This record gives sequence, structure tokens and C-alpha cells, in this order.
Amino acid sequence: MKKFQKDTAYYHLPGLFEFYELYRAFLPLFREHREYFYDWCDIGSIYGAPADCIWGGGRVGGGEQDPREVLTLMQECGISARLTFSNSLLRKEHLLDKKCNVVCNLFEESEEVRNGVIVHSDLLLDYLKMNYPGLYFVSSTTKVLTDFRQFLNEVERDDFRYVVPDFRLNKVFDKWNTLSGLQKDKVEFLCNECCFIGCKDRKLCYEVVSRKNLGENCTDHHCAAPDANDGYCFSKAMTNPGFIGIDDIKNIYLPMGFSNFKIEGRGLGSALILEFLLYYMTKPEYHLHVREKIYLDNMLDLF
Repeated sequence: MKKFQKDTAYYHLPGLFEFYELYRAFLPLFREHREYFYDWCDIGSIYGAPADCIWGGGRVGGGEQDPREVLTLMQECGISARLTFSNSLLRKEHLLDKKCNVVCNLFEESEEVRNGVIVHSDLLLDYLKMNYPGLYFVSSTTKVLTDFRQFLNEVERDDFRYVVPDFRLNKVFDKWNTLSGLQKDKVEFLCNECCFIGCKDRKLCYEVVSRKNLGENCTDHHCAAPDANDGYCFSKAMTNPGFIGIDDIKNIYLPMGFSNFKIEGRGLGSALILEFLLYYMTKPEYHLHVREKIYLDNMLDLF
């Protein structure tokens, strides 16, 4: 795994399988025209899940892209690939699922860059540690760790290379300042959550997703938050009290010693993912350059 620099923000981007075509156009651009992008940021990983994986969590569904093609692209670009297997309701019989095991076996074979798994279930974690020791593990934000002490206990676990706190902890700077350098290295902040800051049902919402990925017959979760029917809007996410923008990253989090930042969006469209890549990574004077090169890729359908 490449050595991370302390003065660099590493983004963990959504849609490993879901937005393969977008990344197939964007990643060579990022590599060949580095002058378009901020020199203080880099890509730490891209995460996602293939379609119809019962270990999947966080979002229903997944990408249809062939896992071997996905892995090849990530290896060519030297980027860590993360499997989002954060289902919280797995039982022992689910561990033998053929498709999920085949994908783990494939991604463990990566030679230069180590790949990982975002996990919720300790049952799955123990299974993966035993059967796929070449993978690293990330504690999922679907655990909804809003209590700082519980979050810190998670950080102290040797099982995890990174731990993603609930977005409502993002601005508790008095507590973040108490962490050691090694602890800070394991924190991965969720930057662009649009969920209502006062939501009481976040864990229940994720459990419904887990049930659906298991193929269980269950009713949809009906969000009671204000403006829930509007769906995801980046402009609304920017007004969320937990939002972390580029000025926050440069002027607050990096100087404090934090380097890892997760961008959500697996359930969104590729056009909106491009807007995230523009906002978080691209110098304003080059936004049009990147848009033009992406839009002119005739193989990419953004709308």
C-alpha cells in the first residue's frame, strides 16, 4: 500500500462498480493532467459493491460491471478498491454465499495495492480475517457511532485500518483534538451527508437496506425528516451542520492531523458524482476542462 503523506487529503470515493464508466474516463484524466487538480489531495480508495451481493449494505443494489474489469482499472491506476459489505444482519449461513466469496478471493489477489472491505457485522469480520487475510478492513458508518466514547473504542480495535464516525460527530473539535496521531490516522470523516442532523432512525434505515439485500420481504423505510421527499441535493448537503467542505479540510482537518475523507453517493447518478469530483478535487479554473473531457467521452452516459 502506498505511503500516505500527512499534508495530503485522501478521498475515498463512491461507486467502484456503480460508476465504473465514469472512473474509466476520470482516472486517466486525473493521472495525466494533475495540474487540473489540487496538489493537496489524492485518491485513497474507491468503494462499492457488485449487484446482488447479500453481504452488501448501506445502499440497495450495486454495479453490474464485471469485477475483473473493475480490479484491472484500479490496479492500473494504483488505487485501493474497497468492497462495501456492510450488511448488519448477516447470519452464519450467509457467510457461504458463493458470489461474495468469489469477489473477495479476486480482490485479495491484488499485487501492489492492498484492497479492503467496509464491514459492519463482526460475524463477517471474523470470517474475512480467517479466509481473506490479505484484505484490510474499515468499520462502516452504518454502525451510526454518535457517541464519541463508543467511536474511540472502535478506533482502538486492531481489526480496523479506518473507522468512519457518524457525520454528527464531524464538528466536535474539542474531542478530536484529544486523539493521538495514530488514532487520527484511522479516522475517516463522511463529508457530504444530506441526512437530517436530528434523524433518530438512521440505524433503522440501514437495517431495512440490509434486509432487502438479503432478499427479505420488508416494507420500505419512510423517512420522517423535513424535505425527505426532495432526495439528495448537494446544495442542501452543503448547509448541513456536519458538512465538511474543501476550506474545512485545508484549514481545519489537515492542520489537526486528519487525512481521510469519505464522499458518499453510491445511490446517486454519475453526473452528481462528477460534481463531487469537481468540487472536492478540481481547481475552479479547470472545472470546464474536466467537464468537457468527460462529457465528450461517447461511451459515458451521464444522464
